[in-house]
Amino acid sequence: MIYFDNNATTPVDPSVLEAMQPFLTTFYGNPSSLHRHGRAVKTAVDQARQHVANLVGVTASQVMFTSGGTEANNLALSAATKLSKKHILVGSTEHPSVLEPVRHFKNVGHECEELAVDSNGLISVESLKQAITNDTGLISVMHANNETGVIQNIYALAEVAEDKGIVFHTDAIQSAGKMTVNFNQLNVNLMSLSAHKLYGPKGVGALIVDNKTDVTPLLLGGGQEFGFRPGTENVPGIIGFGRAAQLAREQNSERVEHLLALRNKLEAGIGSINGLTVVAQGVERLPNTCQILMDNVDGEMLLMQLDQKGVAVSSGSACSSNSKKPSSVLKAMGYTDKLALSAIRVSLGQQNTLADIAEFVSTLKAIVNH
Repeated sequence: MIYFDNNATTPVDPSVLEAMQPFLTTFYGNPSSLHRHGRAVKTAVDQARQHVANLVGVTASQVMFTSGGTEANNLALSAATKLSKKHILVGSTEHPSVLEPVRHFKNVGHECEELAVDSNGLISVESLKQAITNDTGLISVMHANNETGVIQNIYALAEVAEDKGIVFHTDAIQSAGKMTVNFNQLNVNLMSLSAHKLYGPKGVGALIVDNKTDVTPLLLGGGQEFGFRPGTENVPGIIGFGRAAQLAREQNSERVEHLLALRNKLEAGIGSINGLTVVAQGVERLPNTCQILMDNVDGEMLLMQLDQKGVAVSSGSACSSNSKKPSSVLKAMGYTDKLALSAIRVSLGQQNTLADIAEFVSTLKAIVNH
């Protein structure tokens, strides 16, 4: 089976699994306990926190572990409840774990507005300036889109927010581990991460917080994670996240080079297929992501035929894969329902090879021609 759905989840790196295993059996203490079993585990959690901090260029005290990217996004958006200003701006191509909480805020007195994107899925600085009002308190724009791979110019957008004293959050769940991501260089206040997008385990993520933004705990009942995320820590998951972050930082340049070589080979191979479009091919994208549209082709049917041939791809976001509706991301970019429903997403991983690409291209051409 050729696995090309790495934006949905990545396989756990063997080194990550090796790091986790002792904390499932031998080192089982609660990190809040004061005895030696607890202290040993707390030390390991602190080391993992430092590795995650190093990945995005922050201090360990800025890393708040969560149950995953969805919780990290929800926790980040809770900052809106601490602000006197009640106007929230979000990108129209955000992940549902951002869009749904923001829509909820409408029910509790906030005014929420989506920022339009151009045909490449990008938000312009000018459009952001025009959308900001005197009551804007929070802006959330994802760093790299999970469906198209399009990378936003977060620094330029966040600079506008900083000038006006507006809190800026970015969802970096897809970008961290696939490219260099530096919290301070992006000039943001809050950043979300997830372990299972960078060869770590599922069920653990992190919210990166600057030293001046306040968030509201989503849960109550404990003092863990600096009092903002109560509950006994998912120690094996955190250890795995730390090791995955360490590997991502150490291997960043090699991974990017490998993924770009694969994607370039892929897009060159499928370029001759009539009626095929690579979404946002002319702008900066994640090195591993290629979203494909095809005239008069049903994307879900194509996905199933590829699956029968031993190739796993996606029709878009895994979090909305049960929906029969066209992608809201592609709709926001101006694509018709019919073309949006033809979409498949190929997201490559470090385990993939040029031979995988050649087989996929051959298989896709055979299916389309048939």
